[in-house]
Amino acid sequence: MAARIASVGRVTVSERRSIRSGTRSSSQQTRRQTDHVEVLPDIVGPEPRIVFCGMASVLSTKLRDHYYETPGNNFWEMLHQSGLTDRRLGPEDDGSVPELGLGLTDLVHTGASTYALDELTAKVRSWEPEWVAFTSKTTAYAVARSLGERRPGLGPASWELAGTAVFVLPGTSGANRRHDYDGRVGRLPWWRDLAMLATPS
Repeated sequence: MAARIASVGRVTVSERRSIRSGTRSSSQQTRRQTDHVEVLPDIVGPEPRIVFCGMASVLSTKLRDHYYETPGNNFWEMLHQSGLTDRRLGPEDDGSVPELGLGLTDLVHTGASTYALDELTAKVRSWEPEWVAFTSKTTAYAVARSLGERRPGLGPASWELAGTAVFVLPGTSGANRRHDYDGRVGRLPWWRDLAMLATPS
């Protein structure tokens, strides 16, 4: 059965702070009445080459301040080693990625087999990136299943999202460490493939 599609609003940094301090306004309380965790604001500038898309869940109680900040997550290391950045950035630098033609967003998991795909699709359509890069097979599969597509492997997908090419990267979580990633050793070769495709010749 295809995953259901839902919509959920973004939560700003100030809202996240007020949620933690217990000083939400009435409008914020209305907006978040069914949610238990903030969703980080999108970080996307004009004319992005790549928008990286992970997954955020409103079912989780874990708070975060930056993208890919969990200890052991090697997103920022792969971003640099692949050549997509000229220096090693960290989670605290996530606000600077638009300067590099990159963007950060999440597919929002709103419940059991329910995702805010309509919202993600609309945003990708408005951003018009060259590539949407899902940062795990799990996220890519959730989108593919909702679109009626087959489970994707790593690399370029056979389908698009809002007219944008899709690339599937290995999960960057520290829990996703193994010797084989779809026939290749390590995550980096897949990242380098994306960098080659997205870098102007």
